[in-house]
This record gives sequence, C-alpha cells and structure tokens, in this order.
Amino acid sequence: MSLRIIATGGTFDKHYDEIAGTLDFSASHLPQVISRARITAEVILEELPLLDSLEMQDADRQRILASCRGSTQQAIVIVHGTDTMQLTAQVLGSALQDKTVVLTGAMIPYEIANSDALFNFGFACGVAQVLPPGVYVAMNGQIFAWNKVAKNRSAGVFEPIR
Repeated sequence: MSLRIIATGGTFDKHYDEIAGTLDFSASHLPQVISRARITAEVILEELPLLDSLEMQDADRQRILASCRGSTQQAIVIVHGTDTMQLTAQVLGSALQDKTVVLTGAMIPYEIANSDALFNFGFACGVAQVLPPGVYVAMNGQIFAWNKVAKNRSAGVFEPIR
C-alpha cells in the first residue's frame, strides 16, 4: 500500500525565526519527518501552499479536496493547522466516501522541543492504512470521525462531539 501525505502548513510546519522572534513558513519539515518516522510503506509527498489554518479560505479547502480526489492512493494523511482542521474535515467528509483521509497536526511546531508533531504524524500514517474509507482527525493518540470532533482551545486538545 502506498500512502499520500499532503502538507498544508499549520503549526506543525512552522519555523522559528530567532532574529524576528516569530513563527513563519519556509520549506516543509515533512521530508525530514518522513525519514525520522522510518515508514516502510511507499510515501508520496505533496506540498500545497503552506498556510496557517486561520488564513485558509474556501478555495484552499477546495484545493485540498481536489488533491484527495485526484490521488491514486487510497490512504491519505493531511498535515493541517489545528485551528480550522475541523472545517476542512467537514468539507472533505461530505465529499469523499471512497478513500481513507486522516487529518493531523501539532500544537507545538515540529522543530521545537517536546513537540507532538512526530507522534501525531506517525499515528496518523498508521491509522490511515487500517481505517475503513472515510474522513478522520487523528490527534494525541485518538481518532475522531470528521463530523464528531472539536478543538478544545482552553485545554489544547481535540475532543469528541457527542
């Protein structure tokens, strides 16, 4: 089985600019992350424009949907910002039924100590290969259906919607 990884940005892929003291985008960390994760399945990496998810527009979500629809891989992992991950999941969930799509991200950038990025990425890649077709959010060791998840901003975690 091959696995498509789609990079869209988010905190996961931000770089710390020590001169300006800001978090910004340059090149994606995903080539390094894929190597460190030692995934043995064939991996196809697609980098879309890297955005903070708060800056994502409908056109950006449609670009992600088009990428998923055009993928020859049945298992897809999307690295996405956590602030609007559930909005993108809703767009994909209502439109895709024939592929397994797992959105994941990070609360702390990959290059910062104690980041959750590598764990979340590896977890998402594993579950994307075994879950039935559908759209899911995989964060912090939990899997959520696309229409039953919300980010708890005060706790910094994703939770199920009942």
